[in-house]
Amino acid sequence: MLFLLGLTLAGCEGGHVSFPVSETKQADLPPEIEVIRLSRENIDAYTQPEIAPKTDFVPQAQVWNYQVGVGDVLNIEVFDHPELRLPPVEGNSEAEPGFRVQANGTIYYPYVGEVPAAGRTPDHIREDLTERLTEYIPTPELQVRMSGFNSQSVIVSGEVKAPNTQPLRATPLTVLAAINAAGGFTENGDLSRVKLQRGGRTYNINLALFMSGSGPRHNPILVANDVISVPRRPTREAYLLGQIADPAPVDLSIEPINLTQAITRQGGVDERRADARGVFIFRNKQSGEGITVFQLEIGSPAGLLLGTEFMLASNDVIYITRAPVSKWNDVISQLLPSIGFGRTIETVVGE
Repeated sequence: MLFLLGLTLAGCEGGHVSFPVSETKQADLPPEIEVIRLSRENIDAYTQPEIAPKTDFVPQAQVWNYQVGVGDVLNIEVFDHPELRLPPVEGNSEAEPGFRVQANGTIYYPYVGEVPAAGRTPDHIREDLTERLTEYIPTPELQVRMSGFNSQSVIVSGEVKAPNTQPLRATPLTVLAAINAAGGFTENGDLSRVKLQRGGRTYNINLALFMSGSGPRHNPILVANDVISVPRRPTREAYLLGQIADPAPVDLSIEPINLTQAITRQGGVDERRADARGVFIFRNKQSGEGITVFQLEIGSPAGLLLGTEFMLASNDVIYITRAPVSKWNDVISQLLPSIGFGRTIETVVGE
């Protein structure tokens, strides 16, 4: 397809690339090339940017209730019975005070012995202990709290500033919160293609939609062993060539950009040389067979306004042709040694 485009733009005069501006000459183009002249009547068909990646459905309710696991530490307090409180560990100020969940999923508590803990919430453990202690203490009042969160975690990797492993706690941890806790996105991170690995499957999460005001489904709550991977933002560029102040690629990966924006950001057209009838956008057809060429005339403010509604797509080539008078002036300026005389001819021909 690039070869076909090269042949299309190869009608050179004096070494300059050109593309036919008039409908008469465009009729001689190969059949694989379709020219569409943009107008107020048809612009609506080309106003939408490329479709953003969707957020996959993640099969978990947006409700979080921490379940105790092996290695967690529970702080259990029976009111008016300080003798049932574990003493601090001597010589180890960093030790987590409380009852650690053993490998078999239980804790050992005075009087009642082993109590199931893994897979249960602190409230469920409190209810069980209360019932068991009534045999020894009349109407016991208990409080069960998490002292150490050691059993469940998630991993955050990829284009974040500080990849890490984060423990899950009593409060829910969302995808965005986990990324923020890893230092946030790098400048190359792709917010719209965050990957969530869970249970052998990978889900796409478009956080950009959540940050633009969409619902919480675009920022799901994480569960144990989730892996968050932020990919590098793919290169998506359009290319400005021809009679423009600063011909260069335009980055489309951060935000949608329309034709007028792109031209303006590169300094605008070269008004002395550009042909206002010949602003062309070359785009490969989705079928892969042939090229669509959009043509916009910007000789009036109405044309530039129309350009604000034409959204560029990745790999678009925007080419602004040279005006015939500019070609004539270049030839004359090469033949005549006097710059001043060349400018006089330019003025006369331009009129």
